[in-house]
Amino acid sequence: QVQLVESGGGLVQAGGSLRLSCAASGSTFSSYAMGWFRNAPGKEREFVGAISRSGGTTVYADSVQGRFIISRDNAKNTVYLQMNSLKPEDTALYYCAARVYFGDIVFTSVAEFRSWGQGTQVTVSS
Repeated sequence: QVQLVESGGGLVQAGGSLRLSCAASGSTFSSYAMGWFRNAPGKEREFVGAISRSGGTTVYADSVQGRFIISRDNAKNTVYLQMNSLKPEDTALYYCAARVYFGDIVFTSVAEFRSWGQGTQVTVSS
C-alpha cells in the first residue's frame, strides 16, 4: 500500500501560481496511475487532473484545462500539480490519489483510486 503526503498549499492572490507536490512511499511508485482531486467547502470531491504511470498521458477537468499542469518524477516518487492563473473558485483542499495498474492509462473518478493523501489547503484571495 502506497502512502501519500501532499505539500505546497498556501494562500495566494488571484492570478498567482502554486506548485503542489505529492510524495509517495511504501511501494513502487511507477506502478501507480496518479490523480489530483479537490474539495471545496460545501461541495463534493471533484476531479482536477490525472497522469498515467509513465507520465505519457494526462487529462484535466474542463475548469482547470490550460491553467494546471500535472507531471511526475518516478525517480523521486513524486507527482506535481502546477497551478497557474489561480482563481478564487480554485480554493479547496487538494488531494492526491493513487491506483496501481499495469496499463499506462489514466483514471478520473474518486471510486477508481485506492490510496489517498491527507490533503493540502489552497486558498486564493480575490
